[in-house]
Amino acid sequence: MRYIFDFSDQLMLSIFKLGGYDAGRPDLAAWLAREEEPEFVLCEDEKLARFLNGLIIKNRGLKDDEAPEPERFLSNNMVLRKLKIALNLQADDLIRILELNEFTLSKHELSALFRRPDHKNYRECLDQLLRNILDGMEKRYRKNQL
Repeated sequence: MRYIFDFSDQLMLSIFKLGGYDAGRPDLAAWLAREEEPEFVLCEDEKLARFLNGLIIKNRGLKDDEAPEPERFLSNNMVLRKLKIALNLQADDLIRILELNEFTLSKHELSALFRRPDHKNYRECLDQLLRNILDGMEKRYRKNQL
């Protein structure tokens, strides 16, 4: 998200704070380091959930005057749902974003990603699909900033 939207360190930290986590620059540097670097630390699901909640609050405002409780475990489906909310994306927007990577998905396949896991038509969002969405978002949003 940082690269896609060219967020500064300060903005990243403020988004974490909106989500209820007071991250510091050392935390951010460790999360943003490359995996092969010794200072790399994997961002825990709960902290990522706080960041995504903060992004929703930044873009859409608070709901019920308080930040939502973060999930302790995030699936790719939850990450996709939070991005969809934060960026106010509709199904057609997501399909166009995927098409930027020459990846096709029907509206029915897409809607299955947003169903409850116990629903018979639920579909798990695999890593490859989430990567294609993030890469498509980079192509859509990054080009508008440069």
